[in-house]
Amino acid sequence: MCGVIGLLIRDPALEPELGRLLVPMIEALAERGPDSSGIARYSRPDADGGAGSGGGSVIQVSLGSDGTVDWDDLASWVASRYPAATVQVSGSGARVDLAESMVDELTESVGAAWPLVHVFGTGRLLTVIKDTGRPEDTCRRFGVESWAGHLAVAHTRMATESAVTARHAHPFVPGPDLCVVHNGSFSNHASVRRRLEADGVRFDSDNDSEVAARLLAQRLSGGDALDDATRWVMKEMDGFFTLVVGTATGMSVVRDAFACKPAAVAVTDAYVAVASEYRALAGLPGVDRAEIFEPQPEVVYTWTL
Repeated sequence: MCGVIGLLIRDPALEPELGRLLVPMIEALAERGPDSSGIARYSRPDADGGAGSGGGSVIQVSLGSDGTVDWDDLASWVASRYPAATVQVSGSGARVDLAESMVDELTESVGAAWPLVHVFGTGRLLTVIKDTGRPEDTCRRFGVESWAGHLAVAHTRMATESAVTARHAHPFVPGPDLCVVHNGSFSNHASVRRRLEADGVRFDSDNDSEVAARLLAQRLSGGDALDDATRWVMKEMDGFFTLVVGTATGMSVVRDAFACKPAAVAVTDAYVAVASEYRALAGLPGVDRAEIFEPQPEVVYTWTL
């Protein structure tokens, strides 16, 4: 049992309030996933003072770890080797903003010099945090309440099939500005993983949810539209699930054929919100006037900016 959340801000005036709206949603689902949690936040360039104002060539690289890391030392190390980069340290992680042409070199050099540090996500708009422990504590450590942005996809995890670590926490980011969170389980993840590995796909964990995320990314890289790629995941992956997918342009949600895993959606002119339980939506402004519904089985719902 886990909790999934998606919050897409349609009204630009609400973007500075993203974190303030998001934290109570996460707290409402904390009991569904007390082991670990994670958030993918999408923000317009320079919404939080980063290097995004430098244009489309700037990529945000989110770093985290399951070990003890002196993040200030890492920030100094990055600055000494990549003087044009900017580094933001928060909680038990950091984000490096630098030119797209330098991303591969950065990830390789960080992996060599800081073996406990892992890349949790990359993208022009995307910041990712993941950590173990109570979700509300993670929100406090990372100052989530002060976040601005236009989309957040979040997860609270109760581990059932793999370790409780930050690397095993959701969201999984299988490609730039693409994230996936999952409530449920897949019974054939091992066979699908072997096929993807034979195709050259690399994994960061042995979590079954990551298999679905990597399959989705493979289909997208092959030219599928998001709706078609999501339907392919439904076809290939056996199990019970609610998936929430975040992209640079919007958010999607889909449930399995039996709709075993709960989900509720609230749609207004100001936002679209998805959560595993309605109580996570109940505190949102204007929710009493929202269109509220339960996603139907095997229907891909997509909302864009």
